[in-house]
Amino acid sequence: MTVTMNIKPEAAEMIKKHVKNDHQVVLLALNDGSTKYSKMGGTCTIGANFQFVVLDEKDPDYTIKIENNAGFDLYTAEPEMGFLEDNLVVNARNATMSLSDDSGIIDGAVTVAEYEPAEVTAKDMAEGKTC
Repeated sequence: MTVTMNIKPEAAEMIKKHVKNDHQVVLLALNDGSTKYSKMGGTCTIGANFQFVVLDEKDPDYTIKIENNAGFDLYTAEPEMGFLEDNLVVNARNATMSLSDDSGIIDGAVTVAEYEPAEVTAKDMAEGKTC
């Protein structure tokens, strides 16, 4: 399976700010409570939220290589592919990234962060950080 992504220059710069060296890996992961990288949750976000996650090493669950024009070592996983179609594009405008494909905008507020293991807490839920 070949997946390609066009990362516009402003979006590439936003991602590069989180990549500390050439050995790090970037993931395109769901941010809907269904992955170990997500702090979001609830049925209202299923498949609607994506994030770029920067890791120090490859994750064996994310094996689908995303060829991209920005030179990132970028991967996604099979569950994410259920929400993605051909010709992925990441754009940035006013410091906000969007992810789109041939079907239109998938997520208008894609985030990027370096991975830090954390669990969703009762406090997170009480503060509305999940649906």
